[in-house]
Amino acid sequence: MTIKETARSMKLASPKMAATSGDDRNRALKAISDALIKNKDEIFKANALDLENAAKDNISQAVVKRLKFDEGKLNGVIEGIANLINLPDPVGKIMMARELDEGLTLKRVSCPIGVIGVIFEARPDALVQISSLCIKSGNCAILKGGKETVNTNTALFEIIKNSIVEAGLPSDCLFKAEQHNEIDELLKCDKDVDLLIPRGSNAFVQYIMNNTKIPVMGHADGVCHVYVDKAADYDKAIKIIVDAKTQYTAACNAAETLLVAKDIASDFLPKAAVALKDAGVALRGNADVLSFVEVEEMGDDEYNKEYLDLIMSVKIVDDVTEAVSHINRFGSHHTDAIITEDRDTAEYFMNMVDSAGVYQNASTRFADGFRYGFGAEVGISTSKLHARGPVGLEGLMTYKYKLYGTGQIVDDYANGTAQFHFRDIDC
Repeated sequence: MTIKETARSMKLASPKMAATSGDDRNRALKAISDALIKNKDEIFKANALDLENAAKDNISQAVVKRLKFDEGKLNGVIEGIANLINLPDPVGKIMMARELDEGLTLKRVSCPIGVIGVIFEARPDALVQISSLCIKSGNCAILKGGKETVNTNTALFEIIKNSIVEAGLPSDCLFKAEQHNEIDELLKCDKDVDLLIPRGSNAFVQYIMNNTKIPVMGHADGVCHVYVDKAADYDKAIKIIVDAKTQYTAACNAAETLLVAKDIASDFLPKAAVALKDAGVALRGNADVLSFVEVEEMGDDEYNKEYLDLIMSVKIVDDVTEAVSHINRFGSHHTDAIITEDRDTAEYFMNMVDSAGVYQNASTRFADGFRYGFGAEVGISTSKLHARGPVGLEGLMTYKYKLYGTGQIVDDYANGTAQFHFRDIDC
């Protein structure tokens, strides 16, 4: 079938998927987990082929890190599925109940979005996470992964699809697109696809947004900052900075820029530079930074760079006010952290920085659906509408209003025969 035909079939199947019970969806997730473990050798063999092809094609190390799917990645997705199973069923939750008049009751009830198209980067574990979240939330999903992971994704998808069909879920609830040109076809399915979630470069996300009528949720760049305030604990700051930069450099929540208050620059910057260089990080900075530590010089207008590598920009700022201004100008509204022991300064930073995640004394790498207790994430959104930050189950839900009446008509309320007496009632 074409993508258009697939989307139409999914749209028709989506009410059936939404109507499945939480127990049915949890059984399917457990079946997926068991099948992934049972067939792990097949998955690793497929991943080895992708890694071999990546080496032949001189794929960057940042992409190779995302591409690799080993025992550690498998254990991570298995743990994520287990956490999802233990989360409450998000479908059918009564969010509000209100009596409009005697015998006329309004309820707002959570329900799946419907059909979601997810286009994601070269990360096989992302395919498992996205599929699992869509299943748990009762959504249907069209998945398109990066070409670099075609063999691993195919092996994973076949295992997942077979597991959910055997568990009794609608066979049309998941589909994996194969060809790059199918993306353009997907963008035209605005009558059947309810939401698109692109994960990739800024240019790619902008292309998606500019070429579809389907609502788009997601983020482009991950230009994350760590600001070290004059009231920072140095040991704490250095530990956090190294983690934020090096724990997984290819992630969108890895820190790309270090901001340091000028009052402590002469004392703190050399210490931080040594720790970062010992961790293999190359530093870049403007002329101000060069007066304190040896770095590759960069221009003042180059601080919007997402490296996804062991490279970090450094800048000296007057105070928290300038740090906030810098972040709001050069950042990507993803995740930014302040290191300080001053509560008022921290609150100012966290209130004024316009990002999906703002942290005090913690690594930006915590910006993750699994680490937030969401089970996993389908992506991270820097939008301010519907969902923001790591998008877990809640971000894949919407709601509908259900009105229960006993024969009421609007004309009676318009002519004064009847009156509303709004009263919230127990859900």
